[in-house]
Amino acid sequence: MSTATDAGSRLRVENLRVAFGALVALDGVSWSVAPGEILGIIGPNGAGKSTCYNATTNMLTHSGKVFIDGKDVTEVPASRLAALGLRRAFQQNTFFKNLTVLENMIAVIQPEYGTGLAETVFRPFHARRRAMQAREVAAKALEHLGVPQQFHDLYPTEIPYGTQRMLSIALANATGARTLMLDEPAAGLGGEDMQKLKDLLLALRAEGMALIVIEHHMDLIMNVTDRIVILDQGRMLAYGTPEEIRRDPRVLEAYLGRDE
Repeated sequence: MSTATDAGSRLRVENLRVAFGALVALDGVSWSVAPGEILGIIGPNGAGKSTCYNATTNMLTHSGKVFIDGKDVTEVPASRLAALGLRRAFQQNTFFKNLTVLENMIAVIQPEYGTGLAETVFRPFHARRRAMQAREVAAKALEHLGVPQQFHDLYPTEIPYGTQRMLSIALANATGARTLMLDEPAAGLGGEDMQKLKDLLLALRAEGMALIVIEHHMDLIMNVTDRIVILDQGRMLAYGTPEEIRRDPRVLEAYLGRDE
């Protein structure tokens, strides 16, 4: 089985523990993911998968350690992790419904390409060039993440559901995360949309991104991941390659009689 202290990891967590009073939601969870690798996190409903994500991104109180590129970021506020290259997409589609698809991406990259009031007033031509650059960068980022140009001027609620899922991933990635955490990206997908998601995940891995994917679709997880964490009742049941997981009798036992 793989270990959680692998050299060269992009993101590593050690002994994460989350307790809500007497209820222990996560206990002794450790894993790592390297550049150009996809880590899957699976388990029955209530196993602690989303809690693990929230702890990793410092969105709730926890014990244990979180490292990005070997640097301890356990005390870094969640709002500052994106600047360190760690970004996440949530389980539900997340976007501004009153902005077009392109405007959504422009809003996300605003900190990098936006201009302040003073610059807009005193350097209007520069501000206009920056705005045009932001549109170009936003359009390229959307197309790169599976949102074709034909949808850019529509509102998110006007585009197909599968493309909405791609949009949520694109907005989370913005102009390029180094580590991207996805929470059930395949929810509600099937057929061609599922294949597009699979192709996107493999393409991002090939580009050197580190990905962590919570997912219930076992076919997807088994086909795209390099390693898998199995959580059960807040604890690690198994941790290894897809082949190792397939051979582990504890995994089958944990799923027997459980609703997915």
